Amino acid sequence: MSAARQRDDEAVRRSAEQFANVLTDSGWARMPARAFAAILSSESGRLTAAELSDQLQASPAAVSGAVRYLLQLRLASREREPGSRRDVYVVQDDFWYESMMRRDHQLVRWEEIIQQMLENAGDGTDSQRRLQATLGFLDFIQEEVVGLSERWVKRKAEIDARLDAEYS
Repeated sequence: MSAARQRDDEAVRRSAEQFANVLTDSGWARMPARAFAAILSSESGRLTAAELSDQLQASPAAVSGAVRYLLQLRLASREREPGSRRDVYVVQDDFWYESMMRRDHQLVRWEEIIQQMLENAGDGTDSQRRLQATLGFLDFIQEEVVGLSERWVKRKAEIDARLDAEYS
């Protein structure tokens, strides 16, 4: 049996910065990506603004803007420590799933607006064709999300059982 590895905070921070760079490359703003990766990789999954500022070597204003962005996207939540006046920013265990399911609700709204555009696009136009193809894609994605959600719930139960056994 191998010995348990100890957490290497510096290596975790370097990896978090690499993850933030990948998020930035995929379209995220830099500071929210760094803040998200820092919270996600923290031992507790929760950091104060001061801890983020210190870890990221960033101004309080930059951290404030970053966490505001994460809160808007619901990739993090704000909690208050009992007996404290400081906010703590938290990444919930199932945030990816919750984030993706919220995107599904956005697809319905997109579909409604595109349908309105389609009604005014004119018959036989290139615009009509593009809009109809877009609606077809959005409909396909919505159908797939239902199945994906069902499969995830089953897989998540398996993962949770394995993690519970591993960490108990």
